[in-house]
Amino acid sequence: MWENILSELLVKHRGKTIGIALGLTASILFVSFGFWKTIFIIICIGVGYLLGKSIDDEKDIELWLKKLFKDK
Repeated sequence: MWENILSELLVKHRGKTIGIALGLTASILFVSFGFWKTIFIIICIGVGYLLGKSIDDEKDIELWLKKLFKDK
């Protein structure tokens, strides 16, 4: 029964389900850690996602890091 409900939520209402999960997670983080610590956690998650996506897409991470930290 739960499998049917979860599959329907993830297939028919994917955006709403993800939005609710992100909102719940953000609210728990804000209450538990405070604003700035939560923002730091969100930034770290974003950087981790971008690095993981680059690895999955088989992009050259070393080249990306060199462009990011190049001398001006």
